[in-house]
Amino acid sequence: MARGFVGLDRADFPAMPRDLSGARALLRRIYDDAIERVRGQQLVEALGRPDGDLWRITHAGEVLDWPLPSNGRIVVVGAGKAAASMALGLESVLGDRIDRGCIIVKHGHREPLARIRQFEAGHPLPDAAGVAATRELLSTLDGLTEKDCAIVLLTGGASALMVAPAEGVTLEEKAAATDLLLRCGASIEDINRVRISLSRIKGGRLLDHIGPASVLTLLISDVPSGNAELIGSGPCLPSERRSGEALAILSRYGLRDAVAPSILACLAREDAPAMRYASGRRETLMLADSGTLLEAVSGVARCAGLDVRLFDTNFTGPTHEVARAMTTRLRATPRAARPSLLVAAGETTLRVTGKGSGGRNQEFALVSALALSGTEDVVLLAAGTDGTDGPTDAAGAFADGTLEARSHALGVDPVAMLARNDSYGLFQQTGDLLRTGPTGTNVMDLVLGLAF
Repeated sequence: MARGFVGLDRADFPAMPRDLSGARALLRRIYDDAIERVRGQQLVEALGRPDGDLWRITHAGEVLDWPLPSNGRIVVVGAGKAAASMALGLESVLGDRIDRGCIIVKHGHREPLARIRQFEAGHPLPDAAGVAATRELLSTLDGLTEKDCAIVLLTGGASALMVAPAEGVTLEEKAAATDLLLRCGASIEDINRVRISLSRIKGGRLLDHIGPASVLTLLISDVPSGNAELIGSGPCLPSERRSGEALAILSRYGLRDAVAPSILACLAREDAPAMRYASGRRETLMLADSGTLLEAVSGVARCAGLDVRLFDTNFTGPTHEVARAMTTRLRATPRAARPSLLVAAGETTLRVTGKGSGGRNQEFALVSALALSGTEDVVLLAAGTDGTDGPTDAAGAFADGTLEARSHALGVDPVAMLARNDSYGLFQQTGDLLRTGPTGTNVMDLVLGLAF
């Protein structure tokens, strides 16, 4: 039999779903297969192997010749939820050519690295472990010369993990401001613009520590706009900030009176990044984003025999609004000879007012399940591609039209749970959580809706 997308064919997948259980199994398989194709390790290894003192990198139809100096050092640094997976791929590609390295990952996201040190720190709020790890990262860059090469690995999560508060701002004050921005429903772009102004290494300032060495930055994007300057708050990309922009962001979300005075004073200064790094060559490669993910999902789903339809390739906006819009579209999807898969990727914003537990994907699933109440032939999966959703151990959750009845049978009111932002508490009781563990990537959120 002819093989399909990346070595798959129809026989590799579960049978066409006849019930909700079968539909869930198929969605989980599509999620797992698509995630595997955007893992950091695979993305880096796909760039190619070095030949002598040259790494001929092939990516997105283009070729980049990157020198690997025999008379200089190759140093690797980075941060993010998928940084360890990328580092694992880089060790596979470069091996003992790597002189030393240091990366910072979220707790539990380590990989078995041989040459690159890794430190764990807090996410989404910065902590003391992140401050200590950042000091180690910066010391790894000490003494680089024009003969040396620095390779920087950045993925979503780097903004919280790479921590060096600006002068006059304490870690506690910075963490409190971050928490306020996260809970008020601010976009990741706005949050990272503020983070840049509250840091001594973001917004291009890491380059000051790299000095005259050449710099190759490899990115996996978790930013809906795709703006590379905002991925990890752009430590290797000088930020073109507008005067008063960060203060205006706090005002827009009603936070100016809630943050510490030192935060306001720092944002009012808006010191420009120092420019002491002009002599080294700098290149940046975007290895994956939501578009890469959707291409993988579509290829896998078509091999499974599904009719693939795109709802949104880069959704943003309030979680509840996007969930209701996608659910409406899903219910109206024609049932043809084969099941239809409605696909969306991006990142919504969730305003948290209750004291429950969960994340934007679990809340997306809960809103969808309530909107699907009574529907028997639709299943939806909303999940973070990094394997985590909010401060929980779940990546997301499944939703179908039976949730409301199942909840009431357990003596639980799903509407009340939603009002408390306690989607995790509900789904933990109903058995609808998706738990994957760390995935080795972070390309925003994925929502799959199957009409069968």
